[in-house]
Amino acid sequence: MDIKQDIGKRVRMLRKQRDYSQEYFSQLCDLDRTYIASIEQGKRNVSIVNLEKIAKAFDLTLSELLKDI
Repeated sequence: MDIKQDIGKRVRMLRKQRDYSQEYFSQLCDLDRTYIASIEQGKRNVSIVNLEKIAKAFDLTLSELLKDI
């Protein structure tokens, strides 16, 4: 598995743990819902800026978001 798929699985797992829809989560991140979907599918090479937005939406640090990846 590659890093894009690992990040996608991690984002999906955290989002589902919090019972967030992709729509709601995308609003928290200020990112498009289709962008979140493509991240979760491992199709996006996510920028560090957007990873930070995602981490903040989960109330995590970047290192916590990327833990075990």
